[in-house]
Order: sequence, then structure tokens, then C-alpha cells
Amino acid sequence: MNIQTIPNSAVAAPRIERVRFELRRRSLQVERSIRLTPGMLRIVFSGDDLHDFASLAPDDHIKIFVPTPSGEVVPRSYTPRRYDAEARSLAIDFALHDAGPATNWAIDARPGDQLEVGGPKGSVIVSPDIRHWLLIGDETALPAIARRIEEVSAGARVTSVVAVTGPQEHLVFDTNADLLSLWAHRSISDSSDPSTLLAILKTTGLLPGTFVWIAAEAMVTRAIRSYLVQERGHPLSWMKASGYWIMGRADAHEKFE
Repeated sequence: MNIQTIPNSAVAAPRIERVRFELRRRSLQVERSIRLTPGMLRIVFSGDDLHDFASLAPDDHIKIFVPTPSGEVVPRSYTPRRYDAEARSLAIDFALHDAGPATNWAIDARPGDQLEVGGPKGSVIVSPDIRHWLLIGDETALPAIARRIEEVSAGARVTSVVAVTGPQEHLVFDTNADLLSLWAHRSISDSSDPSTLLAILKTTGLLPGTFVWIAAEAMVTRAIRSYLVQERGHPLSWMKASGYWIMGRADAHEKFE
């Protein structure tokens, strides 16, 4: 494949708007659960507390407060995958990549089970005028990537590059975008190894005015960000990168400025 890397210096930085919300907890109940793939479980919640819920960006985060066998309640961060204001329902997709309290709770959840959620505390809205997107991530980023693909304006060109354990974890996206969906296969034990994602990115073009969004294990995000900036010359003003999780640390994340 021909690699296309064009200087972005003449392209104005995208408009980014930050919106803050009042931070509050909501008490919800499980309506139903849907196994999307062997490693991805969707739980749909409902409740009157959702009457004023808002999520304006695909990569927003909410906290869910899950009980542990010891009786402790621990917070975990998740993406609001889909929200139906009229039905007052909220879908959250759980990547079943570990045996932590949130994963265990999601697997055992049944209709009528109660759960508290908090947030989001705000949204970072990237200009809707962007016509080219490169979305890079792993299982934990798939809910945000899928939501971006679904919500991007019609006719936009989107390339997604996602690391999963195999073809059984591929998702099909409902979108009006011109989508190229690429999958990198690696084991869960190699989740902090960026090599499979980098191998694909090295054969992927970067048009000027492409907004790059990266979210994965922190070491993977760092390596991909460095590659795109240092070797491909992509400007930081056209990029958002997050370490959605850190190997060996529960509910830890890393932001990259």
C-alpha cells in the first residue's frame, strides 16, 4: 500500500469545545444484557434518574460503582455507549478482558439488578466539520470508537484500527461514514505490546486534516503517539491520546497532553 503523509502545517487546528456538567449520581436498574461478541457484553440500564442525563462526545466517561464480594463498592470508568432520552435508557459495553469486579458484576447482572453511576463530568467536543478520522485502540476503546463511527457526519472518511484477540471479536458498525475497519490480532497477555497496531499503521496513509484519536493500554498509546508525531510528522493539535488503562493497576489511566 502506498503511504501518504502530507505536511499539516498549513492546516488550521480543529475547534475543540469543553462542556461541563453538574456531577451527580444516578440509581439505575438493569433492563437487559446482550452478548455482542465472546469478549464484549452490552448492558442496557433504565431509570427515571436518566431524565437529565447528557453525553455530548463519543469518548465521554462515566463512573459505575460496583460491589465486590467483600462488600466494598469500587468505582470503574466506562463509556456511555448509547443513550435514549425518550426511553430513559443507557447502554454500556463491557470488555470482558479481565476478572475484575466490574467484569464479574456485568457477567452476573440480571434484569432488575441495581447500580449507581456518576457523570459524565463533561464532554470534549471535537469540531463536527472534520472530514477525516483515524481511530486507534483496543477492546476497552471499542465502545468509544464504535460510537464515534456511528455519530460522525455522513460522508466523512474514517479508518479504525483496533487490537482484539481474534476475528470472533470483530464488530460491525452502523454508519453513514466512508469506513475502513482494520483489526490487529494479539493475545490479551500482549495487550501492552504496540507492535501489531504499529504494523498496520505503518501501511496506513494520513491525509492532511485527519484527526487521530488513540486509546489503549498506556504503553501502547505512548508508543503509537510517538510514532505518529516523530516519524509521520502528525501535529499534536490534530490528535487526542489517552491511556485508558495501565497494565497491573486497577482503574488507572494516563492522559497525554
